[in-house]
Amino acid sequence: MTSTPKETAEETPPDELQEQRQGKLHKLFDDNFLDYTSYVIRERAIPDIDDGLKPVQRRILQTLHNMDDGRFHKVANVVGETMKLHPHGDQSIFAALVNLANKNYLIDRQGNFGNIYTGDQASAARYIECRLTPMARETLFNKDITEFIDSYDGRMQEPVTLPSKLPMLLLLGAEGIAVGMATKIMPHNFRELLQCQITYLEGDEFTLYPDFPKGGIVDVSDYDHGNGRLRCRARIEITDEKTITITELPYSLTTQSLMDSVEKAAKAGKLKISSINDYTAEKVEVEIKLPRGVYAEETIDALYAFTDCELSVSPNLVVIRENLPCIATVEEVLRHNTDKLQRDLETELNIEKGRLLDKLHARKLEQIFIEERLYKQIEEQTSYKGVTSTVREALLPFADELIRKVVKEDIERLLEIRIKRISRYDINKQAKEIRTLEKGITAIDKHLKDMVLFTKNYLQGILDTYGEAFPRRSELKSFDEVNARAAALSNIQVSYHRDSGFMGHKVKAEHPKKDIEFACSEFDRILLIFKDGLYKVINVPDKLFIGSEVVWMGVVDNSLVFNLIYRAGAVNLSYVKRFKTPKFILNREYRLFDAHKRSMIQLLRTGEKDIRARISLVPSSRARYNSLEIEMDDYLIKGVAAKGKRISSRVVRQVTDVTGKPKKTGPVAATLPGLEK
Repeated sequence: MTSTPKETAEETPPDELQEQRQGKLHKLFDDNFLDYTSYVIRERAIPDIDDGLKPVQRRILQTLHNMDDGRFHKVANVVGETMKLHPHGDQSIFAALVNLANKNYLIDRQGNFGNIYTGDQASAARYIECRLTPMARETLFNKDITEFIDSYDGRMQEPVTLPSKLPMLLLLGAEGIAVGMATKIMPHNFRELLQCQITYLEGDEFTLYPDFPKGGIVDVSDYDHGNGRLRCRARIEITDEKTITITELPYSLTTQSLMDSVEKAAKAGKLKISSINDYTAEKVEVEIKLPRGVYAEETIDALYAFTDCELSVSPNLVVIRENLPCIATVEEVLRHNTDKLQRDLETELNIEKGRLLDKLHARKLEQIFIEERLYKQIEEQTSYKGVTSTVREALLPFADELIRKVVKEDIERLLEIRIKRISRYDINKQAKEIRTLEKGITAIDKHLKDMVLFTKNYLQGILDTYGEAFPRRSELKSFDEVNARAAALSNIQVSYHRDSGFMGHKVKAEHPKKDIEFACSEFDRILLIFKDGLYKVINVPDKLFIGSEVVWMGVVDNSLVFNLIYRAGAVNLSYVKRFKTPKFILNREYRLFDAHKRSMIQLLRTGEKDIRARISLVPSSRARYNSLEIEMDDYLIKGVAAKGKRISSRVVRQVTDVTGKPKKTGPVAATLPGLEK
């Protein structure tokens, strides 16, 4: 007796049944997700290395070719026709068409296609028109060497890839985000690309760098063959000392986004501007007016440091090659495209040679048939079979003069010749046509023997015809990183109120002689030195308690030289030392000398020259002098950890800063014993 499905389900434990269902569900999700991933990578986001196009771009160009009659077509009509090949919405087609047209290589425009400088959108598809450019007609299409497949609904045929004769991937550039990968390919200059192809065919090395349609200045030091990093700058010109004009933009930036970044930086206090206006039309012109007390020369670095006038771009050259995604270099892509071009040109030459041979064969057959009056031999034949046999036998003696063996189609073509045409047959004209065909075949044979030379000549012809229209727009230039700290405005007032022990930009100084006050920027670091020899470096605080024992406070400056006299409490002797701004880790405490309850700083002064101090010693009846003056210049600048030079074997009672005061003579100016210069 067989069990019913209900009985089987009851026999299976619930946990096991749940696992089976989850396993089936996981398999369903895995299979569908892999299909979706593959589709997005190959059919939407990543361009093909062969023609450099994404599927939507390829379908747009093929549709324009199908519609091409030399006149402009409404973009709405082009979008509608493209939908017969493209399974997605009309908006994606329209956006791709506008983007392709604005690159100025393949599609002629008529109407408002937007503005790449300002970011303005194109007019509606029903108002604007487009058609293929002459260069696109010449270099993109050849039905004889194009592989076609059925469209998504099986009603039409679409190309797998277009037989492009230009390195379209590097010419147009591309951006796309797929599942688990993305591509970002920089556009390159038309003339440089073709010249590098010629250089490659000659067997020499070549180097390629990007060129952006909006111009700008590009540092390609880290380009790394299309997979590194670029630094792009706007071109900034000083109109006068109060006016800055931006005339070219970095890659992917519009004037609106640039102005937004400048206004944001101004609101944050990182730079000062009076106004910013956009006068862009056919060329970029963004004018920045500066307020009183601010000048153009000092503002340019701030624009590069704090606004989008300088951008970092990270290219990522991911392409579809042999139906699989891979990472390539610009040199590999150009070599691949050049090798493919050579193969395609050779295929085209062989196809053209075959056509010329067929035409020459037909002309010679016709010449022999008419000039040798072979048609006379079929006059008495009563059947079609007899006629064809007679013509075939009549042509046998002339087999050596023909290109190939005579086939049935050749005989049928001869029998279709009308008497009127035979009577008007021009022997000289026919001979001339045959000689022209033979010359064409000879020329093709010559080209086939040296395909490298033929490919070079083809590229040079394209370069001569269209090259002048595509000059380099971006300037290649190495430039240093802008020091944001140096470019920042010192617009923060930091104060130290000694009586309360607080410091920060929200603290107000009250006593000029006791309190400390100075200006800095948000990027600066503050060095604090305390009387007991402790020091540390902090960020600019709002309000911070640091106590009342601070002897020096200021912005970290690596060029500063500190002149220090301190008392070492353990031995109750004083030492002098000089050092530059020490290395530090933020907020960590360090010491200038060993800690002791009696150790303290007696004098701290910054400056590299002409720093003097008067030292008063504890009186001694046997001593020749009880005070002396020292020149800090006489001591070597050493590391911050150095102990320093002992001032005297006697206890120092007082240290006075006498920098700038007249020098005293006599015992007071005595030289320290053992002083080393």
